[in-house]
Amino acid sequence: MEIIAQYGTVFIVIAVIFGFYMTWGIGANDVANVMGTSVGSGAITVGTAIIIAAIFEFAGAALAGGHVTQTIRKGIIDPTSIAGNPEILVYGMLASLLAAAIWLMVASNRGWPVSTTHSIIGAIVGFAMAGIGMDAVNWSKIGEIVLSWLISPALGAAIAFLLMMSIRTLILNTDNPFRRAQIWGPVYIFLVGFIISLVTVFKGLKHLDLELSIEQSFATASIFGLLTAAIGWAMIQRVKVDEQADKEYHFASVEKVFTPMMIFTACGMAFAHGSNDVANGVGPIAAVVGIVGSGGEVMQSSGLPLWILILGGVGIIVGLATYGYKVMRTIGTKITELTPTRGFCATMAAAATVVLASRTGMPVSTTHIAVGAVVGVGMARGVGAIDLRVVTGIVMSWIITLPVGGLLAALFFFILRSIFS
Repeated sequence: MEIIAQYGTVFIVIAVIFGFYMTWGIGANDVANVMGTSVGSGAITVGTAIIIAAIFEFAGAALAGGHVTQTIRKGIIDPTSIAGNPEILVYGMLASLLAAAIWLMVASNRGWPVSTTHSIIGAIVGFAMAGIGMDAVNWSKIGEIVLSWLISPALGAAIAFLLMMSIRTLILNTDNPFRRAQIWGPVYIFLVGFIISLVTVFKGLKHLDLELSIEQSFATASIFGLLTAAIGWAMIQRVKVDEQADKEYHFASVEKVFTPMMIFTACGMAFAHGSNDVANGVGPIAAVVGIVGSGGEVMQSSGLPLWILILGGVGIIVGLATYGYKVMRTIGTKITELTPTRGFCATMAAAATVVLASRTGMPVSTTHIAVGAVVGVGMARGVGAIDLRVVTGIVMSWIITLPVGGLLAALFFFILRSIFS
């Protein structure tokens, strides 16, 4: 308790610095890979991706980021055994932030789309094993999370595959693909707006003191979906047939229809990512702030100040703008060739999977979902359309993320403890 009283302000300042570093890494890696499908398909430029992320990542973090943050903060380890030594948990959260941030920086530099969720959870488990003991880790919760990591990319791949097949059936394999794209395009855009808004009002607005019934939630989501569909319809109607381009590639004009549609999926994915993955950076900050603010009480849960969510949103945007291009290149161009139709399916499938997982409070890996969705789109054209060497390299980077995060966090924990104790 004395250490908390003596160094409380210092701990908060360090938590803010390390937390910003961590969310910078999330932007450079995770946000880069979720925006990579839009950029890699040629639908939007890197500059547009940064603007979209700046608006919708921030909105997702601020409006709907609270629920998943609770899972990261209190579900992975049991801190009750160190109630008399709260500084141990503070050291651990700070060490976890720094460990995960460093690994994300290294991975981003190599162009590896690793999981920020893996990084922070591996770091927290590593600190807990080193600083508290094996019994402090909630292994059943870890098992649930690991299971979600296996299920989420498969679900993302399945949804992307089905979406791609639906576009092939309803649009591409018809007598007038361009006209069919104009007809069905607003329907797909409606689904984007409906899914994102429905899950948001279901679970994400409680910390803003705004709760709706199931009927009100569906009505609100339907209105938002219709609004986005109307805007999308107006944008699609401005697209004209390019007969010259169609001679070179039969579906060139159809791809032009899906280009403005990609803007909607990019916005939806950015919002979904902000609502889910902001927890990876701000959860440990909230734990430190809660301990210091209570004078050293180790609580199972604590309030999440809006300024922490805002800090996370800003860090994510800066990371994407300054260092996200390498991972965007990997996810957008190296796994499989993406066009606007394929990119739309991959991004919409990933967004739907992320927000559905976020609804349950399960901290799934957006990276796994996004990569799975891109693979699912590639599978619609056959295994030969996928660069399996790239996919294998990505999976290997996923495997080493957990132990690297754990080892680094254990090391930094001992260093911090020696400095302040």
